[in-house]
Amino acid sequence: MAITPAQVFASLLSDQEKSKRYRSECRGAKSPPSSAAAEREVQVSASAQVSAPPNRARLCVLVGSRKEAAVAAKSSVNRRLDYILQSVRAHGVREDSVTVTKDFRRVENAYQMEAEVCVIFSDFGKMENLCNLLVEKLDSSVVVGSPQFYHTTEAVETIRRQACLRAVANSRRKAFEVCRLLGQTLGRPLIVREEETKESDGLTSETATPDNTRSLTIQQQINNASVTVCSKVFVTFELKSKDNLKRNN
Repeated sequence: MAITPAQVFASLLSDQEKSKRYRSECRGAKSPPSSAAAEREVQVSASAQVSAPPNRARLCVLVGSRKEAAVAAKSSVNRRLDYILQSVRAHGVREDSVTVTKDFRRVENAYQMEAEVCVIFSDFGKMENLCNLLVEKLDSSVVVGSPQFYHTTEAVETIRRQACLRAVANSRRKAFEVCRLLGQTLGRPLIVREEETKESDGLTSETATPDNTRSLTIQQQINNASVTVCSKVFVTFELKSKDNLKRNN
């Protein structure tokens, strides 16, 4: 992600010099000069970037059966469904994170029943363990889908907030260095404005070309679902002369 270079502007005129210059520039103007014009200030723009992996994963497991007798089809599915739900609970997943849907229909001369279990995970390690267990114990009698990774709304808001706060912190550090170079002292912030926010999916460091002939690993899927937020801010700080501070002390 291209980041706009930081910009710095500092006004170092003394109050007397600035007022004299401002009166000269505004001579003949209809409106009087504002009090803000006499402020000694340093203006800084800075950026920050925050990347975060997804904090949720949605895993769906499908089980089905087709039998000549309706009872046999239901029984076949329910046995495996009970085992799946028992395994999910054993991995510490809450009831409100599990959704079960069932479909029963007549197909040609047989009865077909399908059940789908969708589980929301916040612990990806537990999700991997469950997938391995179901594949090992139930084999081809179930279809374990590929997990869908995503961010909750709260997580995205946290990433945006962190990017903005880091950009403001960067602007303060930059302004402090400018003041030290110019023999001035950084004062309180006068204006803080977030000028731009950019968001993108996937880690910016991922440059490898994907191999479409192979399925993605769990880590590759997590990287692809990661979110990167870049925030650019503009901040104006009060500028204080070290000589004035000594006189005040």
